[in-house]
Amino acid sequence: MEGMAGQKSSLAWAVNLAAFLLVLLWTIPTLGLFVSSFRDRDQISTSGWWQSFSGSEQTGFVRSGTADDQVQQDGVYVIEGSVVEGSQELSAWGTGARQPAEFQPGDTTEIDDGIQLTVTEEGTYRMTSAEPFELSRGERIFTTTISPPEFTTENYGRVLTAGGLGRAFMNTMTVTIPATVIPILIAAFAAYALAWMQFPGRALLTAAVVGLLVVPLQVALIPLLRLHNDLGIGKGYIGIWLAHTGFGLPLAVYLLRNYMVGLPREIIESARVDGATDFQIFRRIILPLSFPALASFAIFQFLWVWNDLLVATVFLGNTREQLVMTGLLRELMGSRGGEWEILATSAFISIAVPLLVFFAMQKYLVRGLLAGSVKGG
Repeated sequence: MEGMAGQKSSLAWAVNLAAFLLVLLWTIPTLGLFVSSFRDRDQISTSGWWQSFSGSEQTGFVRSGTADDQVQQDGVYVIEGSVVEGSQELSAWGTGARQPAEFQPGDTTEIDDGIQLTVTEEGTYRMTSAEPFELSRGERIFTTTISPPEFTTENYGRVLTAGGLGRAFMNTMTVTIPATVIPILIAAFAAYALAWMQFPGRALLTAAVVGLLVVPLQVALIPLLRLHNDLGIGKGYIGIWLAHTGFGLPLAVYLLRNYMVGLPREIIESARVDGATDFQIFRRIILPLSFPALASFAIFQFLWVWNDLLVATVFLGNTREQLVMTGLLRELMGSRGGEWEILATSAFISIAVPLLVFFAMQKYLVRGLLAGSVKGG
């Protein structure tokens, strides 16, 4: 029979396909953001990031010189110039908006009585006439050019200096690291007590922790902010550390308690027989064995605090010196909505650290989450 132990489910292919699609849907936008962070404004506005590795085609026009720019050579009057910039390559040109690619590089056409126009493969043009030019405004020369792939690190320089992201990055680190460490320290002690210490009301406390998991943090923002204001810690790092600690503790205690309950009872009983105290058991046995669960919660808490905007806005403030990275990105989207290269660079910097943390500790994530899912106390 399919689905029994040792049998491979017939739906395994569907699970694998769904996992592959989820990874693909997450990877493609991240890759696009990374590539866009190295492109300039013109490239982003004219082509997609997937076209950045090949030459991008652009259509436009330039105006030739006027009568003031003419010179006389070999009995004819000449106006010369260029229709391309930098490393662009000319693929076609024209003299009218309806047919902007009518001619190939090197062709010559007559744009007016007695006026000949030639555009070379190098992108230079030459207008000649037997009579003096009377152009007060240059002739329009439409061009179709191909720009080679080009990447720049100037976006990162602007963002980290003039953009203010460096200060916001430090603010975010100042908030995130203590808001990740403090809940782990408190929850580890509480989880050990709920898992292995006998005292009245232990089951009631465990049920209260589970109940707090479903309480939305939004309902506690205003009462907690009032309490912080009464204590004098309303707008500062201490207030936001305590807020994140309070919001993260239920999940931390629940996760660590379930993990510690699944640890071998014989090890702890042997340590007690040998005369070890609860603190010695906790420090020398429980903590080393619980590292996967500690690491898995650290990943969750770090990512949640790093990407938080609501709690930072309420408990830290909106001044330029207090903004975290999510708050700065919100301001950049409002004030620099057209500077997509700055937004892309800022957004990628904001997700780079969480990505490093996740990939560095991902091997502990599944182990820590699943270790206490079957066996409990």
